[in-house]
Amino acid sequence: MYVCVCRAVTENEVHDCITAGARSARQVRDATGAGGDCASCVRKICAILKRSEELMPTA
Repeated sequence: MYVCVCRAVTENEVHDCITAGARSARQVRDATGAGGDCASCVRKICAILKRSEELMPTA
């Protein structure tokens, strides 16, 4: 599913960025371009980031 239509960035690509270490919408944008145009996808990206933080084990 597309998260960012402007840049054709999928949810899987956002998850790949998070796996690679992205922890903010800005870091996802820098890696994929998502959120760099109209920015309507930033809320979706933030929601994905929040869900991934909840799934991360705490040390």
